[in-house]
Amino acid sequence: MRRSVGLDLGTTNSALAIATDGGEVTLARFPHMGGLTDTFRSILYFHPDAADERRAITSVAGTVAIERYLEADGTGRLIQSLKSYLADRGFESTNVFGRTYSLVELLSFLVRALRGHAEKQLGALGPRIVVGRPVHFSSGQGDDDDAFAESRLRAAIAAAGFEDIVFEYEPVAAAYYYESRLDHDELVLIADFGGGTSDFSLVRVGPGARKQAEAAGGANRILGTDGVGLAGDALDAKILHNLVSPSLGLGSTYRSMLGKDLAAPVWLYARLRRWHLLSFLKSKKTLELLNEMNQQANEPVKMAALLAVVENDLGYHLYRAIERAKVELSQREATRFRFNEPPVHIEHDLTRAQFDGWIAEETASMAACVDRLLVRAGVAARDVDRVFMTGGTSFVPAVRALFDARFGADRIEAGGEMISVASGLALRARELP
Repeated sequence: MRRSVGLDLGTTNSALAIATDGGEVTLARFPHMGGLTDTFRSILYFHPDAADERRAITSVAGTVAIERYLEADGTGRLIQSLKSYLADRGFESTNVFGRTYSLVELLSFLVRALRGHAEKQLGALGPRIVVGRPVHFSSGQGDDDDAFAESRLRAAIAAAGFEDIVFEYEPVAAAYYYESRLDHDELVLIADFGGGTSDFSLVRVGPGARKQAEAAGGANRILGTDGVGLAGDALDAKILHNLVSPSLGLGSTYRSMLGKDLAAPVWLYARLRRWHLLSFLKSKKTLELLNEMNQQANEPVKMAALLAVVENDLGYHLYRAIERAKVELSQREATRFRFNEPPVHIEHDLTRAQFDGWIAEETASMAACVDRLLVRAGVAARDVDRVFMTGGTSFVPAVRALFDARFGADRIEAGGEMISVASGLALRARELP
């Protein structure tokens, strides 16, 4: 019997769901801290001692990867946010402990691990799967880059054993999830915020809208889609750049071998604030530069802290500290940022007003994208019945305020932040012939 399977392969978290012919959705459950969770962390971990018979370094994925990384006390290589590389033509492969792995291989390891966990619970998934994709991939510069990214994503999923792969826009999938709970028709704006992209879709949903479309031979109920290649990771990066990087030497100097004072290279901090690039700073060449800077630094404590973050692969710990601060600012007006991983100790007060100011450019890009979508679809904000916000970044007050201002707080609805897309993809899979 054919199964209706949906996969939301996210930048930070992934989820997988199956749907019955009657529309009941079951989410795969994954191990997490001795229990189970609906999401699978999109992280790989490689340990230099974990080699197979071909001397290839084997990986583990998900929360197991995090556990192994923590147990190893920073030894090994933790790789996250792989989806953010898909549109980047400059990233083909990377070296992990002497073995070269392509981006497609790395992503296939992630999908294969996710599939293995899911099948232990749900049984064989079969050859067909509906996979979510953003409207515009992170780092992409146009339609050609989006097509290139999708082709690499398809290759990775095929390498994990799926033969029939269908793509659907992530906000459209979230619309299927939202519609499954309705007993009336609406024109809904879906706002789906992931780790790497923010995606929007205007869709007519509800039982009447569905029947009307079916009677018209499958007429399109989607009035328009758009998106921007920034979301939660970009907001985290602003905290890192403005609050953390100065404590890691940003703006400081070091004395070169020729006796000249040189500024700490800005490119180091540009990579530091992008999670999918941070783990790749741990190369021989970069570590040599950091050691030289550390020995000749005019602010040695700060430069030593930067070296420790890179050398000890503390990116995950730093990410968690920033994530905690961001979550706390969604609940109150101020918090204290704390990152204490010896020998690095960083503490700063942080207010929501500061954070809102730092992310003003990003929220303006999101707002412009929504306005552009409304104009292109010929829909006035007053004609949108409901706005459905989903994904982790939907909790950020400055992001929520964009929609309150345009549509009114009474028309905003939220839910299914981590599972709406996967559930909707499974429901979308039911429609396939």
